[in-house]
Amino acid sequence: MTSPHQPGAAPPPGCPAHAAPYQQAPAQPDAHTPVKLYGPDFAADPHRIYAQLRQYGALAPVEIAPEVTAMLVTDYRAALDLLHDDSTWSKDSREWMTTVPADSPVMPMLMWRPNIFYADGPAHVRYRDVVVDSFKLVEPHELRARVHHAADTLIQRFGAHGEVDLIADYARLIPLLMFNNLFGMPDSYSDRLIEAIAGMLDGTSPEEAAAANEAYTNYIMELVGSKKAERGPDLTSWFMDHPNALNDEELIHNIILTMGAGNEPLANLIGNALSRMLSDDRYYNTLSGGALTAHDAINEVLWNDPPLTNYSAHFPVRDVFFHGTWVRKGQLVMVSYAAANSQFDTTSLGTPGSGGGSHLSWAAGPHACPVKRHALLIATTAIERLTAWLSDIELAVDASELQWRNGAFHRALVGLPARFTPITPDQAGATPWHNRDSSPSSSTRSEATSTGRQPASAR
Repeated sequence: MTSPHQPGAAPPPGCPAHAAPYQQAPAQPDAHTPVKLYGPDFAADPHRIYAQLRQYGALAPVEIAPEVTAMLVTDYRAALDLLHDDSTWSKDSREWMTTVPADSPVMPMLMWRPNIFYADGPAHVRYRDVVVDSFKLVEPHELRARVHHAADTLIQRFGAHGEVDLIADYARLIPLLMFNNLFGMPDSYSDRLIEAIAGMLDGTSPEEAAAANEAYTNYIMELVGSKKAERGPDLTSWFMDHPNALNDEELIHNIILTMGAGNEPLANLIGNALSRMLSDDRYYNTLSGGALTAHDAINEVLWNDPPLTNYSAHFPVRDVFFHGTWVRKGQLVMVSYAAANSQFDTTSLGTPGSGGGSHLSWAAGPHACPVKRHALLIATTAIERLTAWLSDIELAVDASELQWRNGAFHRALVGLPARFTPITPDQAGATPWHNRDSSPSSSTRSEATSTGRQPASAR
């Protein structure tokens, strides 16, 4: 077992590799010096850090929080090998947890729970079936209608102002309005949920992380209590009634995981894609040209700026020599989706260079995201709804002025200020203030003729 101060890149005691120097190439960096995956330098330019980490080989020692180290997989092939090998690599973090401060700000993201993320073998399959089967009961047309309703509700709040922070006022709220409702709680609980999840990802002190974790747990307990009292057509009730018969602890922790994984990364995906669309001229074209779409922007983000950049926590069940590096039993190893993806030339809208495969932003193997189709539908629909209603929306600052949030796990903007021609409830044609089935398509086409504004779909 490594201590929190030892990245563990050297062979384990007693290994024959101790007979020869571990550093075979003098030009390589010190294998015992972890690189920080947090702080302003990393937030501003993570790809520069990933290029530095690749000098170590397929795995590199990193520090994900003060006094908490890990090995980070930066190589695409190595990442796939790890993600598909559940006989060598375990998801159970309990042994590792004894080696780091209990109040570490990353603990809420890495502590063991009886859920789909941290279970192995039959237990993992049992949990995953509950999640997959329950989400199958959410029809795509119903999900799309929910996104329209959520988007229209938010646009009503800022549409008349002519300006908006697309992160705080849209991207971060859309998933909350969606998942809070899908799990069976009224919209009044949304603010509590987003503050708790953001606190777990952004917490810079033990106190902040602990407070966020407690707030999130309290929210989930109230949710489960309400559904025990009265079932409904919602994910919580379907989790409860699934034939796999989760006990109370399993139920709570799988809801915690599903809701957390469904909210913050999805908000970041929407925000990062909107940022790309508003700062890249390829998304603004003439009526006769073929402007790129929301789907294109999302694909570019998943290749280049994944909303969850470094995760897939694994722990080897024995000492293992993995792609040129010894990793000790029970040591934390994470996958950098962003670093692995960036090995390829992704300039042509997510089509990697020769020999490249699919991006790893949904992970891979038995622990790949179980509901990526739902996430893609929500993100794409949310962006299309916004750009259809606000057809001339643009950045209010230069793209170089945008700032990124601190943290080892995510790639997320602090804010995304934008401006547009204000819209009001009493203007001609359909508006977001109409019922949720109203469509902006016909009204924006007619308004483009009279005002000169181009619908987003025609740029």
